[in-house]
Amino acid sequence: MATLTISNEDEKRVKALGFLNNRGTDNFSARVITVNGAITAAQAKCIAAAAELFGNGIITFTTRLSVECQGIPYNKIEDFRSYIAKEGLVTGGTGAKVRPVVACKGTTCQYGLIDASGLAKEIHERFYNGYASVQLPHKFKIAVGGCPNNCVKPNLNDLGIIGQMIPNFDKDQCKGCKKCAVASGCPVNAATIVDGILEINSANCKHCGRCIGKCNFDAIKGGIQGYKIYIGGRWGKCVAHGKALNKMFTNKEAALRVIETAILFYREQGKSGERFSQTIERLGFENTETQLLSDEILSRKQEILE
Repeated sequence: MATLTISNEDEKRVKALGFLNNRGTDNFSARVITVNGAITAAQAKCIAAAAELFGNGIITFTTRLSVECQGIPYNKIEDFRSYIAKEGLVTGGTGAKVRPVVACKGTTCQYGLIDASGLAKEIHERFYNGYASVQLPHKFKIAVGGCPNNCVKPNLNDLGIIGQMIPNFDKDQCKGCKKCAVASGCPVNAATIVDGILEINSANCKHCGRCIGKCNFDAIKGGIQGYKIYIGGRWGKCVAHGKALNKMFTNKEAALRVIETAILFYREQGKSGERFSQTIERLGFENTETQLLSDEILSRKQEILE
């Protein structure tokens, strides 16, 4: 193995650009930001060509849906960045700041309730790009899941959004069928027959939308699209399960305001080196929730960012 000759200062400098040292060598892995794991065919070809031209030809995929090209010499880093820029690609995704957003495929999935990819792209532009220069106490990870199947583990991120579909149940339309298609099809048994009439236990309902349209008499004809927000999740050496805010958001912009408020709250009240889950634990969930659901923090945005 080659001897490392790059200084700690230079290694730190290029890490901030998204280049992670291949341990014990002067080579680096370039972390290419894909924006939710979605790239065009032209971008894929560009990444592949750059991996061969400037690295060792090996491409790996991170758990955060970024792409890493390995074995890039220190003196080829700027050449690599210039090459992939031709297809609008950049490197990054490191440091104590908002990290690249992870999302499931959303409405291209049979269970998708919201456009998770589209929402995550909007979050990426507003908070990954828009807050790129904003230092936080630690990394801040965001994930967007299109339904309660939780494929991207939103509740194990600092902030997670899960798509919801709140059923419009018209009890008067229930005919008390001997075999209820809604009750038999509910995956979590939240829909049951009680005294010959369909009942939906709101505490058990996961808002997966699987019941909508199943009743032959239109007792559940439609639903309301929603966003459930979890805060304080964390994976790694110290695991914390995020806790849902006690409000269901049926407006996308309102959900985005909570995300921005959470980032500002963390910047202002988090301690250096403290993950968001630890900040919430220290200050209390109810206190945190109250602040995130008010407009007070956003009203001081410029003050907090200075």
